Amino acid sequence: MEPTKELNELLTSTCEWLRGTGPENDIVLSSRIRLARNLSGYAFSERLEEARQRQLLDEVEKAVVSLPMLKDSYFFDYKNLKDLDMQFLLERHLISREHAADQGERGLAVSRNEVISIMVLEEDHLRVQVLQSGLNLIEAWRLVDKVDSALDKRLSYSFHESLGYLTACPTNVGTGLRASCMVHLAGLMMTKQVNKILQALSKLNLTARGFFGEGTQASGNFFQFSNQMTLGQAEEEIVDGLDRVMRQVIEHEKEARSHLVEKRRAKLEDQIWRAVGALKSARLMSSAETLGLLSLMRLGVDVGFIKNLSKKNLNALFLYMQPAHLQKLSSVTLKTAERDYKRAELLRTRLKDVELV
Repeated sequence: MEPTKELNELLTSTCEWLRGTGPENDIVLSSRIRLARNLSGYAFSERLEEARQRQLLDEVEKAVVSLPMLKDSYFFDYKNLKDLDMQFLLERHLISREHAADQGERGLAVSRNEVISIMVLEEDHLRVQVLQSGLNLIEAWRLVDKVDSALDKRLSYSFHESLGYLTACPTNVGTGLRASCMVHLAGLMMTKQVNKILQALSKLNLTARGFFGEGTQASGNFFQFSNQMTLGQAEEEIVDGLDRVMRQVIEHEKEARSHLVEKRRAKLEDQIWRAVGALKSARLMSSAETLGLLSLMRLGVDVGFIKNLSKKNLNALFLYMQPAHLQKLSSVTLKTAERDYKRAELLRTRLKDVELV
């Protein structure tokens, strides 16, 4: 299948992490487990010659397409993709910024439902990822473990009896596992309590990033929390530890939202109604402004101030308003000002039937 056709199929589908069907989905958008793996007999990605990169890419593709859980999956060879295609995959949280920007042989395997993805020749040879909607870390870990075990039977991993899995970055040595949750902390932001939460999480060796992960700042009240250490901890410990901490963060966010509804209802209603008014009437809208307004709208849906808008349809807007998605929906290349106009037009169309309670 041609890459353009495959990408168009992704465009018309809903990412698993945006379905809004998992546990605690009013606060937790997604749970992610990512494994870093390298193959023995090959230098790390940065030092691997292009001919050997091609050899590794072919070896991994052959292994991936033989996995039952990745039957009929997409496999993208980056040499066949344009810059806009790379940005599109980044916006869907299927690849990292580094993977999109790197040169040389690279690839990506993606299951049809976008739950499983495997970046080939990123910082490490393999970055195996599972994304689930809501607070679903345990289920995500179980699935990624099955994928990892199946790959281990087909590929030879670099593994040391004492150190564990060997990785390009020392911080990933050991399990090579990173667990993360994307959370919407609008209540804690509006009650100015989020800094206390961030400080507490830092002491627990958890790091906070933005909507697009490493190298991005929090925006639209969205934070991505993940573990910093992998060496000396079992996979179960890492996953269970983050799960317990996230449940505490969720409780704090719920308390903050209850406070806003009970004690500052008029102000909260005003902020949400203004956001809805702007999204339904604006003629120009930047992506940054849209993210902030959609954050308020999402809070409005969660606390019952907005009706006639499903979580799934609202979540889809977080993708469609992104530059690459917007251009693919329009089937033309758009300059910044043109994107701002098209974005506003898209929002007006998609939100025209939204009503406030």
